[in-house]
Amino acid sequence: MCGIFGAVNLTSYFNKKDYLQYVSLTDLVSYRGPNAFSYAGIDHRDNVKSDVKFNIFLGHRRLSIIDLSKDGIQPMEDNNVFIVFNGEIFNYIELKEELIQKGVNFKTKTDTEVILKLYEKYGEKSFDKLNGMWAFIIVDLNKKRVVISRDRFSIKPVYYCRTDDSIFFGSEIKQLIPLLQKKEINDTILSLFLRQGIIDHTEDTFIKGIKKVNPKTNLIIDLISNEIKEQKYWDYELVEITNLEKAGDEFKQLLIDSLRIRLRSDVEIGSLLSGGLDSSTLSIIGNNLQNGNLKTYSVVSKDKKHSEEKFIDLFVKKTGIFNQKILLEPEDIIKNFDKVLYYQDEPFSNFIVMAHYTILAKLKASSNITVVLSGQGGDEIMMGYLRYYFFYMKNLAKRKDYSTFIKEIFFSILNRTVIMQYQKSAAKRYRPDQLNKYGKYVRREVEFQKVWNSDDMVKAQIRDIDQYSVPILNRYEDRNSMAHSLEIRLPFLDHRIVNYSLSLATSLKINKGWNKYLMRYSMSELPKEIRWRRDKKGFIIPEQVWLKNQFRKDIIDSFSDSILDKIGIIDKNIFLSYYHMYLNNNKNVHYTEIARTYIAEKWARKMLEK
Repeated sequence: MCGIFGAVNLTSYFNKKDYLQYVSLTDLVSYRGPNAFSYAGIDHRDNVKSDVKFNIFLGHRRLSIIDLSKDGIQPMEDNNVFIVFNGEIFNYIELKEELIQKGVNFKTKTDTEVILKLYEKYGEKSFDKLNGMWAFIIVDLNKKRVVISRDRFSIKPVYYCRTDDSIFFGSEIKQLIPLLQKKEINDTILSLFLRQGIIDHTEDTFIKGIKKVNPKTNLIIDLISNEIKEQKYWDYELVEITNLEKAGDEFKQLLIDSLRIRLRSDVEIGSLLSGGLDSSTLSIIGNNLQNGNLKTYSVVSKDKKHSEEKFIDLFVKKTGIFNQKILLEPEDIIKNFDKVLYYQDEPFSNFIVMAHYTILAKLKASSNITVVLSGQGGDEIMMGYLRYYFFYMKNLAKRKDYSTFIKEIFFSILNRTVIMQYQKSAAKRYRPDQLNKYGKYVRREVEFQKVWNSDDMVKAQIRDIDQYSVPILNRYEDRNSMAHSLEIRLPFLDHRIVNYSLSLATSLKINKGWNKYLMRYSMSELPKEIRWRRDKKGFIIPEQVWLKNQFRKDIIDSFSDSILDKIGIIDKNIFLSYYHMYLNNNKNVHYTEIARTYIAEKWARKMLEK
């Protein structure tokens, strides 16, 4: 895992002053790669390196994970082809063996060289062979082109901005802001975020002029014509799967193989264990693959209402897996607010992001691990969110499949599962009749994203994976982990598993009132209390209490002199009135609306300060 920076002058040359600035912008994210660094100025017209006259710059900060030797230092060069790479290619051993069979020679043991050789042999369309997470820039002096590629599911970031004659790339937005002629907030993106809670759903960011490279995509710059084009290298290929027994076995084997290749590392690996279905599944499979040596880490709280400790203890007692508990105190989270705003670069939806940052800080301080397994993506591929159940009920009613509809309702009530957990205020985002009813403090009218469209269950899942859920979760996990020089790996987002899960009939994912049914069915090794656990908590913090108590004074003070009001985004008086409705326990106001508006206000103050 690393930090990268790139610059391409399309018409002229950069100079020594530019070179020093680009080195500084590479080093701005040194926490992403504390182990090594290197830079290269390249003149693509004369095929020479120079730091005084060049039209391409590549900078790299390295976090050493695979092949810890100096062979892994980047930019890496082979036959006039250069690369800077952030991420991991988990199937690099298999790809390397395939290329050796084709007569390709290797100098290092790195996955970076495998990408270079794969590109040289087959071109950029071969990136569909990669199983991993990545953002990389390839400079091909032979073909006079630059290729920027990003992984399938927005796991690794790469942003870009353009000036009159140049284009710049970076792992984080903060690297590109100094290159803008003017720093402006994208009011369309911010207003939609405040109104609907939607974030990271398009290539646009919260900063005008800075965009992200789309997932599943290569961006190709022709250095002769200066043409820039987008090319999709991968997409879903779905064939419906309906047999429960066969699907259970195949899904489990895919998950085992996903973990097998994601346990490849030359540094220590651990797994986050929450006591929920996803993290417990990864921990038990990972431990088997590690011959009983996997270390797991769990967050606990003194407040038993907000702690998963009983499920963690139960899992550890019944499996014997090593576990270390990390105590999370409210004050630890609250004091990290400003740090999280800095590392995230953009607003985030709730305080869970701050809790996640604090968890990783404590993990870093109390262990020797560098790589962390996480269950992110499990809910999206297996319909784990409550909304999927209600989408399914709506579809069954629309199809007049009343027998299945009644069966699902009956078993959900009997098993005290999904239908018993519905909250009207939390579902507002998926009810267009509610979006305009309250919270009219946002001045700008925006076109809502139709996240409630659920006529096709698979398309609803794909929207969450590509736009509405996975990208933002991956964004905050990447920034928080990299802030502590940690790498997070996501076994559920192996593209083979995602494609397979989307091919499953909905009845294999939602059945008898249970969501994630196939995973529960296939994971017989799990303790039954976790395998058939009814509730879904995740990281729970007393966010609602904090918004009414610890943050109350700062919220009132901040919005009494609101920067969002001054730049025309919100009406501060209407928001403060809305906040007081929340303080008075109005059921129509959900705490996430207050949280994200408060977070956006704090972010805007930092972003626009001189």
